[in-house]
Amino acid sequence: MAIDETFLLAYPPVECRRSYNARDTMLYALGLGVGADDPLDPRALRFVYEKDLMALPTMAVVLASPSGWLADPRLGIDYMQLLHGEESLTIHRPIPAEGDLSSVTRIEAVFDKGPGRGALLYTRREIRDFESSEPLATIGSSYFLRGDGGFGGRSDGAPTPYPTPTRRPDATIDFRTRTDQALLYRLSGDHNPLHIDPSVAKKAGFDRPILHGLCSYGLAGRAMVHLLCDGDSARLRRLDVRFAKPVFPGETLRIALWREADGRAAFEVMSVERELVVLRNGLAEYQG
Repeated sequence: MAIDETFLLAYPPVECRRSYNARDTMLYALGLGVGADDPLDPRALRFVYEKDLMALPTMAVVLASPSGWLADPRLGIDYMQLLHGEESLTIHRPIPAEGDLSSVTRIEAVFDKGPGRGALLYTRREIRDFESSEPLATIGSSYFLRGDGGFGGRSDGAPTPYPTPTRRPDATIDFRTRTDQALLYRLSGDHNPLHIDPSVAKKAGFDRPILHGLCSYGLAGRAMVHLLCDGDSARLRRLDVRFAKPVFPGETLRIALWREADGRAAFEVMSVERELVVLRNGLAEYQG
């Protein structure tokens, strides 16, 4: 079944309401490896200890997130061939350690790369505090629909990714992922069997389960909080990235940072073991 661009763009907004508590906030941080190297580090304890608990800013991407809606057969998407392409997070106010939130997700655009070349789908999710309706975060996501190209839609006009500098980075930091990282991270809401079931991973073309893209994204966010914000998660305002290659649990991720204009930095993430860039075209904005 070919996707219908007109139907996609007219698809009704997907509304969601979710509550979360301090346990969820700590579990998300643990899923990103916080405290794994040094559980006594006060910079780690602020994200995993209920005393003066803070939420990592990238937790916004798992909050009030509707599950499985892109698998709606009316959309005509070959869901098993869908890959997460890009993530853009704009934080309007610091993410609270617990709360009651609502969200609205809309399909914004779709681009046809041609027969056998797939398609690109762009969505936007607005998250608000349920009681006050104050905006908390805006999340833009793109998806590569590997099996859905050639439906006759437009091919040009997709957003241009942020350029990566060619000079030497100003700073780097390494995070070693655990071999069980995906088992823990999935408890924050992404239960896609691609990340835990070897048979599903093989059907998708991988020799073993891969790490969640948003887990790698969260690790990049941890690096930005450390390198740009002196450990103060409330200072990070934006984090954009393009997913380039899968990450396998147990790999070491090296985040390279280039400081640019005041309050802005470029970054990319590579697998040290495979010497491959896995996240590229990274953009971070923060309060100086």
